[in-house]
Amino acid sequence: MTRTVIESKTKTVVIGFDEPFCVIGERINPTGRKKLAAELEIDDFSTVEKDAVEQVACGAMVLDINSGAVFTNKMASDPRYADNNFVEPMLMPELVKRVQALVDVPLCIDSSVPGALEAGLEAAEGRPLLNSVTGEEERLELVLPLVKKYNVPVVAISNDDTGISEDPEVRFAVAKKIVERAADFGIPAHDIVVDPLVMPIGAMATAGQQVFTLVRRLRDELGVNTTCGASNVSFGLPNRHGINAAFLPMAIGAGMTSAIMNPVRQVEMEAIKAANLLMNHDPNGGNWIGFSRVLDAVKEGATFPEAAQAAQSAGRGGRRRRR
Repeated sequence: MTRTVIESKTKTVVIGFDEPFCVIGERINPTGRKKLAAELEIDDFSTVEKDAVEQVACGAMVLDINSGAVFTNKMASDPRYADNNFVEPMLMPELVKRVQALVDVPLCIDSSVPGALEAGLEAAEGRPLLNSVTGEEERLELVLPLVKKYNVPVVAISNDDTGISEDPEVRFAVAKKIVERAADFGIPAHDIVVDPLVMPIGAMATAGQQVFTLVRRLRDELGVNTTCGASNVSFGLPNRHGINAAFLPMAIGAGMTSAIMNPVRQVEMEAIKAANLLMNHDPNGGNWIGFSRVLDAVKEGATFPEAAQAAQSAGRGGRRRRR
């Protein structure tokens, strides 16, 4: 059975067909978050630290660390800051170190810049997930040697030099190509986590059906674990969280084993916890019962992050008392 092992210094997370769905927290990402990018430009990591702690309390098992910041003010005085190849290799290790100092979950090192990927790998403790490689020839030649050198698993995104195809057959073929090329480097299929690319349902009515079919094929024919950017499916539509909350259990039922998503959204996390229970990936319902206590606190007036953090603190206190 396929098992993708990700590790921090003290914790191991396994992505697998018979494992609980792996929630990869997406919040530490300055792309599209002007306030966060502005903070990082002045070496203010307070939001990063808050997001790290909050996401783990809410249920993230892995944290994605994306260094794609745009430093507008520094760019005006120093042209080098207009180049992500200059900015991201400096920023990534600082993000990694800040997050590792606060939480013990494994990390997902996320960048389009190979130098930033390697800087993140050097700073990360344990065995992080690398995000990502595509079917583009240049990307394969740059990223797969890093995967081999550091012996880490990698997210494989199903697009290549021709771009993102709307044809699911093409996206499957790209995934197969990446798995085969990885094998040439001595990288096993269990260390490839394929992102079959979720299209927005508002632009393509069959997007959901496509990804469910792709996930089944990736599991049955290539034997690989899968992930996605879960919120892509609802892009451009109202009540996005409701759509995401319906999509995630359906994807889990089709065989998807992880997603890069926002764990601070209660409705999505509730759907995932319930799906784990229904898939028999929650022995004796222990996780669902614990999560239900968080939901009860929300009903009494707490926000979801507040309730989750309180439950986490109470759990730690309980463990200490038993020693």
